Amino acid sequence: MNDVAAVVLAAGKGTRMKSAVAKVLHPLLGRPLLSYPLDACRQAGIGRIVAVVGHQAEEVEKALGAPDVLFALQAEQRGTGHAALCARSALQGFSGTAVLLCGDVPLLRPETLTALLDAHHRTGALATVLSMVPPDPRGYGRLVRDRAERLARIVEERDASEAEKAVREVNTGTYAVELPWLWGVLAGLSPANSQGEYYLTDVVAAAAAEDRAGSLLLGDPTEVMGINSRTHLAEAAGALRRRINEEWMEAGVTLEDPATTWIEPGVVLAPDVTIGPACRLAGATRVDAGALVEQGVVVTDSRIGPGAHIKPYCVFSGATVGAGAEVGPFAHLRPGAELGEASRVGNFVEMKKSRLGRGSKASHLTYLGDTEIGEKVNVGAGTITCNYDGAAKHRTVIGDGAFIGSNTSLVAPVTVGAGATVAAGSTVTQDVPEGALGVGRARQRNVAEWSARKAARKLGS
Repeated sequence: MNDVAAVVLAAGKGTRMKSAVAKVLHPLLGRPLLSYPLDACRQAGIGRIVAVVGHQAEEVEKALGAPDVLFALQAEQRGTGHAALCARSALQGFSGTAVLLCGDVPLLRPETLTALLDAHHRTGALATVLSMVPPDPRGYGRLVRDRAERLARIVEERDASEAEKAVREVNTGTYAVELPWLWGVLAGLSPANSQGEYYLTDVVAAAAAEDRAGSLLLGDPTEVMGINSRTHLAEAAGALRRRINEEWMEAGVTLEDPATTWIEPGVVLAPDVTIGPACRLAGATRVDAGALVEQGVVVTDSRIGPGAHIKPYCVFSGATVGAGAEVGPFAHLRPGAELGEASRVGNFVEMKKSRLGRGSKASHLTYLGDTEIGEKVNVGAGTITCNYDGAAKHRTVIGDGAFIGSNTSLVAPVTVGAGATVAAGSTVTQDVPEGALGVGRARQRNVAEWSARKAARKLGS
């Protein structure tokens, strides 16, 4: 839609949020609130997007800046009409249709924007408003029609008569308008109203004066729910979460308890994935076909391969799990952790910048940092790679088929060769050659009658 632009109004302070953070930057399922209407415009195929910013403008631009988004500044808050007019310079020379919408409507679907544009172009209107009939119209501007049921104007509730307040069809704050006609109308607006502001709603009366005002009734008022408080933010998160979960279940994913499952936008799930209760999948996570993710797992920016089994209460961040691998319970995979095909990481194992080769196992109480582990290696319980010397990180390399005994400390940089064995309880500070046995512990000695002598000393005291 190269002949369609979008103007997203996002300059408000959001005082009811009671926050030092601008309202449009508050996170909703892992993304800033403003990102949702911007994405809806993109998905509707709108070619140009202008975000009108004001409060914390630099922070908003930094967080939402993208090649397809231009920013316009509303330095002084003088109403929605003035905010829209601030986008004029960013759209200088553009002639076509503009969609005007608010930056705090995260549930608006791209299909709704497309339908609004279709209705606008089909009727040849200068301005078309997206309307709705909510259960409770209080607080909204009412659509006022003439005796022939033609849209005449929109009146804000504070300026409405009792008869006008009885109207149930209300304004959603989303419009399709023609440019450059809009700029002339906005430049001529008057702040003669109870708020002393320039109302964008007055554009509808200007279009009606030319008998070219239209409306499209929205079926689901939830789509245009505005976020003005923390309560609204939580309600929107619940609605968006339900929408996302339903879409994935329709696509062949099993969610054992959708009410407790959080799946952020951007996550990709293959058919026949099963997600247990109370899981959270975030960021650029991908889960491949046949994987099972059990209860309480938190996965961020990670890849889980086909047929992998993630047991309860694991935490992943920037990790990769190979096909058929098993993880957990209570494992922690940090950035750079890579598990090969059919490998296993067990309970209370932590990995960071480490690769566990195909068929290798680290089953219990182990820390693997900056480590390269080959295939079919067994890492015993209580093993740690001592990768930090207080100034720099160093790598540990363990060859194919090696066996690391329990309670071993591998002091990097160190290499354990293929097929080598490290005796339990060892502190390894030197390389262990291929096929060798490495023993790095003090020789045991037994002191006879130690317990009796100790008891005697206590009695003597």
